[in-house]
Order: sequence, then C-alpha cells, then structure tokens
Amino acid sequence: MKIGYRLALLGVLVLVGVVYLVPTLVRPVPSWWPSFFPSEPIRLGLDLQGGIHLVLEVEVDKAVETALGGAMEDLKRELSAAQIGTTRLERQGDRIRLQLRDPGKSSALSELMKNQFPSLVFRSAAGGQEGESVLGFDEREVRRIEEFAVEQSLETIRNRVDQFGVREPVIQRSGTGGILVQFPGIQDPQRAKDLIGKTAVLEFKLVAASSADPSKPPPAGTEVLHGQERDPVTGELRRKVPYTLERKTLMTGEVIADARVRPATQLEGPYVELVLNSRGSRLFEELTAANVGRQLAIILDDTVYSAPVIRERIGGGRASITGNFDLREARDLAIVLRAGALPAPVTLAEERTVGPTLGRDSIRKGMLSFVVGGLLVVAFMLVYYRGAGVLADLALVLNVFFILAALAAFEATLTLPGIAGLVLTLGMAVDANVLVNERIREELRLGKTVRAAIEAGYERALPAILDSNITTFLSGVILFQFGSGPVKGFAVTLCIGLVSTVFTAVVCTRIIYDYLLASRRLSSISI
Repeated sequence: MKIGYRLALLGVLVLVGVVYLVPTLVRPVPSWWPSFFPSEPIRLGLDLQGGIHLVLEVEVDKAVETALGGAMEDLKRELSAAQIGTTRLERQGDRIRLQLRDPGKSSALSELMKNQFPSLVFRSAAGGQEGESVLGFDEREVRRIEEFAVEQSLETIRNRVDQFGVREPVIQRSGTGGILVQFPGIQDPQRAKDLIGKTAVLEFKLVAASSADPSKPPPAGTEVLHGQERDPVTGELRRKVPYTLERKTLMTGEVIADARVRPATQLEGPYVELVLNSRGSRLFEELTAANVGRQLAIILDDTVYSAPVIRERIGGGRASITGNFDLREARDLAIVLRAGALPAPVTLAEERTVGPTLGRDSIRKGMLSFVVGGLLVVAFMLVYYRGAGVLADLALVLNVFFILAALAAFEATLTLPGIAGLVLTLGMAVDANVLVNERIREELRLGKTVRAAIEAGYERALPAILDSNITTFLSGVILFQFGSGPVKGFAVTLCIGLVSTVFTAVVCTRIIYDYLLASRRLSSISI
C-alpha cells in the first residue's frame, strides 16, 4: 500500500479514537457534541467506582419440592383418567405419599408410572401405612432440576438487573448453587437486594364466599392470606387485612406477557397493568365469565395486593394490580413480573460494600503505577536507542491511546486488574520495539544501507513478534473464558493491548520510517 494511503488510514484511526475518548476526557460532553457521536465514558468496575458485592444461594431443595408438587398434580389427573382411585395423595417434602382405594390396581399404577412418569420412582415406605406407596424423583432428575433452578435463577436475576438500569453488572455462577452479583456505582443497595431477591410468585384466587373466623382454623379447601391497607396520602401501613381464599389457583404469573406501570388516577396511586399471553387471555376471560359478582384476589408472594369484584366478563387479555403503590414500588413490581418468577427462593450468603473513597484510592494507586511504569519505559528507550527510542516511545503513546479508545468503543469495563493488564501491555510493546531495533542494528553493522536495514529489520523481527503476542493473546482468551470478574477485566485489557501493540510497533513505526525515507529526510539512524 502506498505511503499516502497508510498515513490516511492512521489519521482516520486516530480521529475515531479521539471521538470515542472525548466523553471520557471531557465531562460533561459539550453541548455542541453531535448526538450520533458516542457520549458514554469508559466504564469503571466495582473496584474503581464502588458498589455492592452479593453472593446469593439458590434453595435448590425448594425447587425440587415445587417440581414434585407439579408432578403430583399431573399424576392426580392421570389417575383420574385411568379410573385408579386413591384414598390419599399428598406431598410431604420431597416425597409423594399415595394410598390406592383398591390394592388390586397396584399393577395398573406401576404401568402408569412407567409410561407417563419415568422420572418418578418408588421409594421405601418406612413410617407409612400398610399398602402405601412413596414416590420421589430419581437422582438424575433431582440433579437436573437443581441445575435448572440455578441457571433459571441466574437468567431471571440478569433480566431484573438489566431492567433495573445498572451499568455493567457482574452476574455469574459461584460454586454449585451460588450466584455472584456485583453492582458498580449502585446508589440504593437495599432496593437492589429487594428486587433480585423477590420470588415473585403471582397467583389469582377467588375470595371464599364467607370469611373465616380469624381465631379458628380456616374451613377445608380455604386459606387465610393478608393484604395491606395503606394511607392513601402518606402511604404508611395502617393495618393488615385478612382474606379467606379458596386454595385452588386459577392462574399464575406464567401467563404474563408484559407488565407496565400506569400513572396515578384521582382515586388511587400508580398501578401495574398486566398484559396476558393468548393462553392467559382465554383463561382470564373464562374465569371472569364464570365468577361475575365474586372477588378475585391477586396475590404476589403470599400477599394479597388487591381483591376487586368481577363486574362482567373481561376480555382483551389485560388485568391490573392496585395497592396504593408509590411510583418506585410500582416500577419495581413491573420489573419483577416482566422478568419472571424465580424458580426457587434465594438467600443472601455474603454482602460486601465498596465505598467510593476506596474506589478513588484504587484509581489513584492504579494510575500512579501506570504512570511510573510508563515513564521508566520511556526513559529506558530514550537512553538506550536514542533517536529510534523516540519513535518507539511515540508508538507506546499511540498504543495506550488505541487501548483506551477500544475500551470505550466496546463498552468494556476498566477494573484494577485491567489497569495491571495495561501496564503489562507496555512491557509487551517495548519488547516488540526492542526486537525491531536490535534487528535494524544488526543489519547496519553488516554494512547495509538505511533502507535495506529497516526493511530487513522489520521482516526478521515480525515472526518473533507475532509468535510471542499470539501465544499471549490465546492465554488471555482462556483467562476471559474461564476466569471470574477481576480476571476477565485483566484478560480484556490484555487482549486489546496485544492487538494494539502489534499494530503500533510494526505498522505505525514502519509508516513513519517509510515516510521519512520517501521524503529523503532520513540518511542515517540514531539507534
């Protein structure tokens, strides 16, 4: 490629780098800055700007029990369809206890289990009644459910955090049943913990025709749950309101396609509008048509949020949840419902808070190490290679510039280990320049002309430069693939730096040499 084209390419890259770095170096962005240009600065990690570090434990045992409850309901339907009567069918922990009305149908039960429920196996009936069968999941199914619970919890928490608006969070598995969550720069840690920890089990149940006496156990087939009556002006909790509900769940949150916050009206505060999917729309229309005049309770995590009276058949696939929310409560509830329910409860196993003072101190120490390391490298190159060292130092400056611009362009996160990767990149960049300069020195000692020495020096140094940088790059890829948060930050900066190092040490310095040779301004080399 002609020297003019290469100079133009270098100029374009520098200009693009400046565009991406302006939001980082100039805060706030000038008012004349075009809206289609980048406007976000380089993102800083938890160790640089502060935030919270959480480790959550998924209660996988609860997920197994929930799945077993669903299997029991399916089994109940299949037994009814096969005309196999039971006197007892209930779940106790991770076991299902089943008593046949006719013991002679045990073979029919075994055949049904084999064909319809291969993951359920017969367990020992220790402590049970005579003729009672005890069922449970086999070990492989238990492991599958536990693995799915952790993976689904991870995805649900990630969806909630994305909608919460935290920039560059870290969300990943920790151990077998743990989830690591880091919120850089978070301002309200309690709200974040409440948001990601909600199980968000949404249910629709009918209010029983007659209320139970709070001092007595509820009638068979019913349960008592409480709602909260708040002051419409202050939002303070006045009292808990008991509701006697039918145990049967008519609909769950699985039928929700979307959830949106709607503004306050004259009679109540903001509320959450639910948009149901096609199956939910059909179910909701059917249950409202069959229960006109009755109260339908909307329950989230065993709390009754509202219990409106059904006035007429409701079509269109829309419902609403009211409860004297303030705007933030309504928004958080909508986020949880959109992201879906957690398949199992999560508990907070570890919490650490990194204050902004520690973040500033980390930045200061990290930048100090970078500046000191950079100055030592620059001084060494100037003393040892003289004029060629100036060119190598220019390549180092360009290298750092391109790395920072790439971090901004890729919206990567700069962490303290990332700064360490940046310092290491300077050493790798010096190594590439040393190889080139030493090769040029050897060619000059052999009596070659300046042009021939430069061409031979780059040609012979290139294989060694590529070998060392490619192997290091592959190591960085492996670190990124299998490492945790801080290791990933180091790997990202290292990989970007290696690509930039090869470009600046081999391409950019060669462009300057070729330009000086083409303009006949270089008759000798100070090296």
